[in-house]
Amino acid sequence: MSHQIVGETPRKKVTSEKIWTRDFILIVMSNFFIFLGFQMTLPTIPLFVEELGGNDQLIGIVVGIFTFSALLLRPFAGHALESKGRRFVFLIGLAIFVISVGSFGFVPSLMFLFMLRIIQGVGWGFSTTASGTIATDLIPPRRRGEGMGYYGLSGNLALALGPTLGLALAGMITFKTLFIICALFGFIALLLSSKIRYKQVEAQAVALKKWDFYEKSALPPSILLFFLTVTFGGIASFLPLYSAQKGIEGIQWYFLLYAFALLISRTFAGKIYDQKGHQAVFIPGALLILISMGLLSWLPNSMILYVAAILYGLGFGTVQPALQAWSVKGAPSHRRGMANATFFSFFDLGVGIGAMTFGQIGYLFGYSAIYMVAAASVLLSIMLYIIILIRTRERAVSR
Repeated sequence: MSHQIVGETPRKKVTSEKIWTRDFILIVMSNFFIFLGFQMTLPTIPLFVEELGGNDQLIGIVVGIFTFSALLLRPFAGHALESKGRRFVFLIGLAIFVISVGSFGFVPSLMFLFMLRIIQGVGWGFSTTASGTIATDLIPPRRRGEGMGYYGLSGNLALALGPTLGLALAGMITFKTLFIICALFGFIALLLSSKIRYKQVEAQAVALKKWDFYEKSALPPSILLFFLTVTFGGIASFLPLYSAQKGIEGIQWYFLLYAFALLISRTFAGKIYDQKGHQAVFIPGALLILISMGLLSWLPNSMILYVAAILYGLGFGTVQPALQAWSVKGAPSHRRGMANATFFSFFDLGVGIGAMTFGQIGYLFGYSAIYMVAAASVLLSIMLYIIILIRTRERAVSR
């Protein structure tokens, strides 16, 4: 028996360090298609709201109600991932997403769209929380930053295609047909996810508490993420309208360049995190986002729009996977679902508050003011990070 264990250890170690397994490829592909369906709706929902008679304020509410719906459901998704299993939560979330998005084009008024956006948020909250947790399960712990970077590439590829494809189709086909296509991509994700061999959730030594809504160890990176994703609410909801108002063409190139920059940054940012920690990536990435917001508040021409896209993509692609790996790192293995739920809850909260707040700011002060406030939010995130870093080092020295 002892000879067998000794002989198998090297092979087991090599296998355990492998990232690109069959199931990891499936979760990456599934994540790509669900994000593709979602990203196609991102720049087209504001146009659809305008067609239904809505203004900037209502656009912000429609975007925000979706993210707040996802936010409220993520803690329950975290619990369900540990108690019901990954497969159940993921498939249910994907099914709800597909049905809700496919129904968008059939709504007769904004009120019905609000209701469907709430339902979509439920599906999005369950599916994306589950997807991130499944990926975390499948990635070797010592290569988690690198693996989450690769996993995030699927969402980035969807971002490269989704907004551009959605905007292009919106000018060629009806919104009803567009949203059915978006739902079809979600259905492909559902089929792929049904083929994954999910890891069994280990029996819990400690019962989950009824009002347990977050993972404490994931709070610092999640709070930092909140102040960064506020900027995303302003870009996703109002940048197409802002550029059109200024007579600047090429908004579809913004999303392509942004996604391309994300792809580049994710190929190396995760490895840097694994080797040197978040100290090596957070401030440089956040500064790039800060500069991007400043350029958007100025926005004199298409060239500045493109430079802002590249800087934002490099910055966000550097920071986001590091923060997600950080949020999971300190959580016990049976709390990874809740750690991911905490992380994405703050992601949703940032996007939702950003969209709703910026809707009011754009309505009262103009679109340029949106990106000035967004820049201030990024600056606050950098300041909070420095405080967290100082306190962490002080605790380490006192020990």
